[in-house]
Amino acid sequence: MRKKLAQILVVDDQEEILFSAKMILKKHFETIFTTNSPKKIISILSENEINVVLLDMNYRIGFEDGREGIHWLKEIKELSPQTIVILMTAFGKIETAVEGIKIGAFDYVLKPWNNEKLLEVIDKAVAESRKNSKKTTSEKLEKTEKKYFVGTSAKIKQAYSIAEKVARTDANVLILGENGTGKYVFAEFIHQHSERKNQPFVQVDLGSLSDNLFESELFGYAKGAFTDAKIDTPGRFENASNGTIFLDEIGNIPLHLQAKLLHVLQTKTVTRLGESKPRPLNVRVIAATNSDIKNEVKNKTFREDLLYRINTMEINLPSLRERKDDIVPMANFILEQIAEKYNQENWRFEDNAASYLEKYPWKGNVREMENKIERALILAENNTISVMDLDILDFEEIQENDENPLSEMEKGAIEKALFKHNGNISKTAEELGLSRAALYRRIEKYDLKN
Repeated sequence: MRKKLAQILVVDDQEEILFSAKMILKKHFETIFTTNSPKKIISILSENEINVVLLDMNYRIGFEDGREGIHWLKEIKELSPQTIVILMTAFGKIETAVEGIKIGAFDYVLKPWNNEKLLEVIDKAVAESRKNSKKTTSEKLEKTEKKYFVGTSAKIKQAYSIAEKVARTDANVLILGENGTGKYVFAEFIHQHSERKNQPFVQVDLGSLSDNLFESELFGYAKGAFTDAKIDTPGRFENASNGTIFLDEIGNIPLHLQAKLLHVLQTKTVTRLGESKPRPLNVRVIAATNSDIKNEVKNKTFREDLLYRINTMEINLPSLRERKDDIVPMANFILEQIAEKYNQENWRFEDNAASYLEKYPWKGNVREMENKIERALILAENNTISVMDLDILDFEEIQENDENPLSEMEKGAIEKALFKHNGNISKTAEELGLSRAALYRRIEKYDLKN
């Protein structure tokens, strides 16, 4: 059975309703969330990209006028306008549900529901959610000019120079680089600097698509194409019409599916499952991978003709290890962006943080840096981020060498943590990310014993 890539939230105060809904929906959709408290809606929406909310209208005994449902409908539309809301109500309470539709609900279902009717309504809601997402992406691109950090290293400047030139064409692009080097951001940069910038930018994480979802998600399907195909549904290629489709982790596609993708790229058409007539495509293709794609071609695990088709222009993104001079300026840029995201101002790093930032290995590259800085901003006090807040005291990466320029900083960090915890070894070791034995060795090394 093919599950659709959609996230559904069911909200009802009756556990049997939640259980029943989850049993039905999990057979057809990838992720199902449930909660018996509408107060949890906001946190769930904040932490997840929910496509559809199935919302009960009453939550307290004796209060069955549907006012609570209307209240939470308004909250959902305010927080997440692109999320589709379907109201649940008992027979005889339809008037309030109709009022809900007037202020933004997509539809309503009656309890107890008919399973087939419920699935049909949610199928349509998921399709509508995709349209909303497409519109939202386009509107955001029209309204805001995203800032990009370039840096001064020769390799990254060369990559951006190539990107600006290729953006003016419709040439297919292959972006290569380690995990976390910013391949998605780079693909978005190319799209936003192209003539297609006001059209959809659709990302597909090919690494997360199972074989049985590959064709239906990318190419779409006709009603009745398989058991759960209730309505005609376009695929990601059609959703990206006149815009750009970003095929991330393209090196993960198995050989038998590579041929299907190649056919679409060669013919510039797509045929939905269950149909025979191809539909013309006008889509710019950007692909990315962290694998050694040319070596995969040699090993016969990736088609050579597909590689030629996707890499009219090839761009290599350097790791942070290859652009050390950019590390501190990039960290400051990211801090500014994250502070803006949380509507905060005047954040800075402690003076000694620069040396640690430059020496830290950054195996996860830019993505790791973003994660650590966001976490640090949440935990830090007085608008100042310390090395401790950043959690980059990766002492095991530092050579045991007295001439190492980090030795004095390491000693100072240990002294500070010991003082903070009144000499408690366990708490100090935990804060520094060390084992007790490793901390004892460093205490002896720096002669920090009482």
